[in-house]
Parts: sequence; structure tokens; C-alpha cells
Amino acid sequence: MKTLSVAELKAQFSEVLTQMAADGEPVAISFGRRKEKVAAIVPYRLLVESRPRVLGLLQGRARFKLREDFALSDEEFLSV
Repeated sequence: MKTLSVAELKAQFSEVLTQMAADGEPVAISFGRRKEKVAAIVPYRLLVESRPRVLGLLQGRARFKLREDFALSDEEFLSV
């Protein structure tokens, strides 16, 4: 993953997007004197192609009941 400072990104934004469209590699953005990585720009297709999330540790153990009105009184909320 390529890393750019904020100033470099501002100066080369169009080129960075063009390169990202060509190779699909995300770009990390560093900030401050310590050049700490604070953000990343990822190709849109990576977001669209992401797999659906699984329930994880509670898979097969948790369940929910969807109510028609989505309303929950304070007593119902506290009793759960």
C-alpha cells in the first residue's frame, strides 16, 4: 500500500485516483509531524464486492424477532 502525506495527496489527487483505477491498490494517508497513518482511500469496487458479514461468535446462538411497529416501551427494553 502506497502512503502519501496530506500535502502530497492534495498536490497529486487526480494522478492518485488515476493510478488507483488502473492498479486497484489502496492509498494510506499520513498526517502530522510523525507521519502517522490516519486514513485510507480504497477503490470503490472493493467496497461493493465485500462479502456479507456473519454473526461471528454468536452464530447459531442468537436470534431476534422483528416487530411490525419497531416500537419498544421502556419496560420492554429493560426486561430484555
